[in-house]
Amino acid sequence: MRLPPLRQIPIHLKMTQMAGILAGISNSGRRISTAARNNKKLSLVLLSSFLLAVVVIATVSGISVSRKNTDSASHAILRSSCSSTRYPDLCFSSIATSPDMAANLASLKDVIEASLNLTITAVQHTYFTIERLLLRRGLTHREKTALHDCLEDVDQTLEELHKTEEDLKMYPQKKSLSMHADDMKILMSAAMTNQDSCMDGFSHEAADKKLRKELMKTLTNVHHLCSNALAMICNLTDTDMMNAGYTNERRLDEGVEEDGFPSWLSAGDRRLLQATTVTPDVVVAADGSGNYKTVSEAVAAAPTKSSKRYVIRIKAGVYRENVEVPKTKTNLMFVGDGRKNTIITGNRNVVDGSTTFNSATVAIVGGGFLARDITFQNTAGPSKHQAVALRVGSDLSAFYQCDMLAYQDTLYVHSLRQFYRSCLIAGTVDFIFGNAAAVFQDCDIHARRPNPSQKNMVTAQGRDDPNQNTGISIQKCRIGATSDLLPVQSSFPTYLGRPWKEYSRTVFMQSVISDVINPAGWHEWNGNFALNTLYYGEYQNTGAGAGTANRVKWKGYRVITSATEAQQFTAGSFISGSNWLGSTGFPFSLGL
Repeated sequence: MRLPPLRQIPIHLKMTQMAGILAGISNSGRRISTAARNNKKLSLVLLSSFLLAVVVIATVSGISVSRKNTDSASHAILRSSCSSTRYPDLCFSSIATSPDMAANLASLKDVIEASLNLTITAVQHTYFTIERLLLRRGLTHREKTALHDCLEDVDQTLEELHKTEEDLKMYPQKKSLSMHADDMKILMSAAMTNQDSCMDGFSHEAADKKLRKELMKTLTNVHHLCSNALAMICNLTDTDMMNAGYTNERRLDEGVEEDGFPSWLSAGDRRLLQATTVTPDVVVAADGSGNYKTVSEAVAAAPTKSSKRYVIRIKAGVYRENVEVPKTKTNLMFVGDGRKNTIITGNRNVVDGSTTFNSATVAIVGGGFLARDITFQNTAGPSKHQAVALRVGSDLSAFYQCDMLAYQDTLYVHSLRQFYRSCLIAGTVDFIFGNAAAVFQDCDIHARRPNPSQKNMVTAQGRDDPNQNTGISIQKCRIGATSDLLPVQSSFPTYLGRPWKEYSRTVFMQSVISDVINPAGWHEWNGNFALNTLYYGEYQNTGAGAGTANRVKWKGYRVITSATEAQQFTAGSFISGSNWLGSTGFPFSLGL
């Protein structure tokens, strides 16, 4: 550490004055005896020692004052940064009690970096806690499954936190401000969602809830730490974007052509990306005529962490298997022989001992995943409760001309940014649910006949923090009923959605809504829970069920009349579509 200059040291006697005193003593020494000279030497030694002590004390005192001033400035920056968070006391104390982190905070960016470091440490602690619980005797099958789900969630959380750290270090270089903002916000939103997913695995039976209680403290702490980091990231990026002239999270001069591609993309590249045919790297065929007989085998053999598209063609057939695309398998693409011909099906469900998370017939985690012309199915039926056909936690993933068929919890849009085009999604209770930023365009979304006394809910969105940039946007789709529900739809009320979490956010816009939807439109989850904090909107919908006169009167519900407000939920704004949808080769629209 650099020492403070002498002018900062509070020495009462100036060094020049001391030199004069010493000189006087020396001159007088010529006139005194030897004994006196000995006494003089002793006095000089004592005086020198005194002066040295004064200098040392003053220097240390100066360093202490300087450190206090530095600490005071750092703490002021820390308090100011934490004031924008939902848990400011935790934000301040967690960093302030770590001297190495708190000593040199010079900016909001420094505070965010310190917050992320502490959060990573807390997540690592959670991992070891879960591993210890797995060693416990007497665990049920579902408890073991739920704990393994949690390990996957924790592993994914660590990756998302590290990616956020990398983005923060680059900020504001390397990317546009809007890309930086979108990327960091969605990563932190996903990290929070993972804590919820882990906890949700212990909510089915009394025995599950004992483990839930043991994990509650550590998971809640991580969730709150992530929330604080997210709030500060929002504060940082929103301020910078406003100063740079952005509006609706995009700068005024960022242009997109009418065909949906970024304006900088060449005509040749546009034709290439619009091509409907792809050359497969491998072929899956149940009859043995391809490279592999199962989809899982093809996924296992695919390259890891690939930056290049790897295409798996799945020939016509029914594949009875549970498929997982892990985080290490990036940029995979499944291409079927038509949604009616290529079917991946399973029947895992909660009643038979699975967790919701683990019940998925197909689970996608590896980033950049694409699929077209395939059916994802769970045949467990309405009596088996939660039974997922497709779970997606893959960032920048897209699905074209695919079917997702099940009953309760058909499509789990778990986290990160997702796009669905010209798909059919059918189910009963909460059949599109999760906390991704998900956009649906030109899709058929149909309620099925549920069990007696059940109500159908099209959506159950899981946003639980106001700073998360997540939600479900359903644009230019068709909301209807399957053939088994149509004749009896008056006996089974169907609603557009209900709030799974406190800040649930769902928008239906420019869609055709049939009379299968109850005039109230939306349904509560549990009493007044989330009715004031949710965001449910409808914009320019048509059809017999689109009338808003008799809709719910909740504070959080609105009929959107402003095109500017609606624009926030388009693919261009909501999932940064101009940056990546062109590379999918799928049709899309970025605006209204």
